[in-house]
Amino acid sequence: MTYKDRPAANYANRDDAIAINTYTTVLKRPQVPHEVFAAYWRDVHGPLCSRVPGLAWYVQYHLDREQDAHLWPSQDGITPFPDYVLDGGVEIGFASAADQAVFNEASSILFSDEQNMFAATVAYALPQSSRTLVDRIANPSPNGNDTLDRMHVHFGPGTKDPEAFAAFMATLAETLAADPALLRVRLHLPEAYDNADPAPPAPDVMHTVPPERERLAILDLTFATPLVRRLFFASDSFSGTIDGQKQNIGHVTAFAVSGMYTYVRDKELTLAGLRGSRPAQLIEQLGAVNQTAEDVRHLMLTGTLD
Repeated sequence: MTYKDRPAANYANRDDAIAINTYTTVLKRPQVPHEVFAAYWRDVHGPLCSRVPGLAWYVQYHLDREQDAHLWPSQDGITPFPDYVLDGGVEIGFASAADQAVFNEASSILFSDEQNMFAATVAYALPQSSRTLVDRIANPSPNGNDTLDRMHVHFGPGTKDPEAFAAFMATLAETLAADPALLRVRLHLPEAYDNADPAPPAPDVMHTVPPERERLAILDLTFATPLVRRLFFASDSFSGTIDGQKQNIGHVTAFAVSGMYTYVRDKELTLAGLRGSRPAQLIEQLGAVNQTAEDVRHLMLTGTLD
């Protein structure tokens, strides 16, 4: 079966419950080895964040700096963001503004941990949430570096009209989602970032951006393989967007996703959120079904036997 023959199953509406969210870019501290950073973020910081009240959705996307030279085709007049290097992206979502207020009130315990591994974090606000246009991936809560070809592409208007830029990015996302080569298309169009109101308020971590990154659009894209991706970029469907890209986009930088880790979904801790990402992988790998039983879950959450 080729990707063009793929069944039309679409799970995009399962993200509709995320009414409000943020997309946070993260950069690790240069003195921390990458392996230590990734393990701490997954298995120490991740479970801590998962337990802060109010959360409905929490996902870490670990980014790979050296995976692929052809993540997004370059176009004349569109330049990479200067000096833009990231080690991850984070989605934190809420079912309501009231839930977000609960999280914000309790979040200092989380933000005080950021200084241990992050040099910079920038939380872009999405008060109207993000939009999943298509999701043909059955697993609602990935926890690992699966075989799929995942990427996050960051766009900015540069000196071009920001309103026209935002409108074009919505159209571009719809064009991509309509093609069977795309397994997942999720669009983030956050509010412009304000350096005068840095977020998140984590101590000893940088939260400012240069002017060209105050306004971003992020496309979260998944293909079956890099080969399918490269074939799509050579297609008429993608070629038809190039003129619009040149007219509306000033900057673009693509990041390969090396792992997607889900800790909270629909206000419920996943196994990764409860135990840590790598312990959850071990439980799944060994088929340790006893570790998923309600009495074990209760014990891990409360420290007592029911």
